[in-house]
Amino acid sequence: MRVTYRGDYALKVVLALALNYGKDVVTIHELAKRIDAPIKFLEQVLLDLKKGGFVESRRGKMGGYRLARPPGNITVGQVIRFIDGPTEPISCVRNGYSSCGDMYKCVFRKVWQDVAKTTSDIIDNVTFEALAFEADSEQEVLVYSI
Repeated sequence: MRVTYRGDYALKVVLALALNYGKDVVTIHELAKRIDAPIKFLEQVLLDLKKGGFVESRRGKMGGYRLARPPGNITVGQVIRFIDGPTEPISCVRNGYSSCGDMYKCVFRKVWQDVAKTTSDIIDNVTFEALAFEADSEQEVLVYSI
């Protein structure tokens, strides 16, 4: 699995919006600042995420972006597959693949199937709700006073 810059920014956008879930919309300028992304590139990523049903936008002076559904209903795997495509490390692992004559006697295919299954098991079970909770927990600073 290879995560592109577009995929990385898409994950960061969804996480930023998950951290803001239930509140007002977030402007593209604020998102760009939060995830350190160029606005022009971020516009393209947000358009893709909107097409995929991950985010929705509100136009106008008070406009911005928010998640289209609860962060507990969005997984890392869904976003990655939508933005970057299949997560299998090699194409012969995909269902319906038939372009290789050695596929059924290849000793490496089982290894790549295991890698694909393990990867999917992880990314398909990590929700943005869990990531937002983890990010919130890491931002809490302990304050000691006497």
